[in-house]
Amino acid sequence: MTLFNVPPYLDWPAQFCLFLTGATWIASLVTNNVSQVDRLWTFLPTIYTAYYAFLPALPPAQTLWVMPYAPKALGWSVLKDYSPRAVLMFGLVFIWMCRLTYNAYRRGFFTNFQDEDYRWIVLRQQLPKWLFHVTNLTFISAAQNVLLLLLGLPTYIASVVQPHTPLTTSDYALAVVALTILGIEFTADNQQWAFHSYKHAFLAKEKGDATVKAYNEREQWPGARLAWTPDDARRGFITRGLWRYSRHPNFACEQSFWWVINLMPLLCPDGPNLQQLHVPLRTLIVSLLTPSLWQPLYASLRASFWPSIEQVLPAVCLSILFYSSTIFTEAISLSKYPAAYKAYQRRVGMFSAGQTLAKGLWIKYVNGSLAEERVERLVWGDSVAKGKTQ
Repeated sequence: MTLFNVPPYLDWPAQFCLFLTGATWIASLVTNNVSQVDRLWTFLPTIYTAYYAFLPALPPAQTLWVMPYAPKALGWSVLKDYSPRAVLMFGLVFIWMCRLTYNAYRRGFFTNFQDEDYRWIVLRQQLPKWLFHVTNLTFISAAQNVLLLLLGLPTYIASVVQPHTPLTTSDYALAVVALTILGIEFTADNQQWAFHSYKHAFLAKEKGDATVKAYNEREQWPGARLAWTPDDARRGFITRGLWRYSRHPNFACEQSFWWVINLMPLLCPDGPNLQQLHVPLRTLIVSLLTPSLWQPLYASLRASFWPSIEQVLPAVCLSILFYSSTIFTEAISLSKYPAAYKAYQRRVGMFSAGQTLAKGLWIKYVNGSLAEERVERLVWGDSVAKGKTQ
């Protein structure tokens, strides 16, 4: 065991995570700005992924604390060469990092260090001062850093647990899926950026403010050059493009991407594979109806499912974070745009386009045409509610 009494493969990541937890917490106290982990979010999963993907390139001993190294205890078979699957996963995560870094940079997140995520500002106002400080230490600084470490563990499976065999069909297929997801997410980011550019320019023009740059559609990325209308600007939030089918297409893609990364080493022939339940249905029903068999049943289910839960824990934790964060984000949006955002929630699914379809059918055939027109006028504007194409 190592200094932190963790397995060798976790020694350096645990050191680095502990160091960053302390550093970001102290920085948040000094600057009175708790968005320190947010600024590192785009880089840390890539760093942890790179650590596992390139273990053979690291020295076998640690010269200084927090300096990366490849423990000899990992074994010669791990350190003698690179895992093609781990390197592929790093490549995908690196592209993910480039997308997120670009989006954060153009928003000024790396140039204006006084900028703090608006959700933390609202949370600071809602909580007692002492409770916000506790939240800052335990969740904002510590828990988020641990989560970012977890996102590197799928590459650990590929690099340390699995043999370094050539890529398989599942690797290529999932890589294509991951790249497709990143492309959709990039488009969602660009549509949101274009919308806010149009919104600020339009509202400034209405107020006679000539200091705001006029909106130029040609400056936007392909896929984001949508026909924005005054209704869009006055509504205050985006409902067009991909946002017509999901209230948070970027969040949906973010979760999907990390699920793909998490599943990549688990769906390949090398294993470890996701476990399956081997309890016959009849036995399961009898056990549920017999209290004396509940404990053996629990032990059997735990033995069957817990390894799989552990293997997908990074993606599960990220999805839990996104779901809870989205609820909080939408509560803020609902307070700013009560009628319009409530209608948007009623008409469009949080993440899934399938939910959006179901909501549309429900309003149309259950609530009636008048309710449908009222909701769609609030969500997309008068002309869309009247059936005109924009």
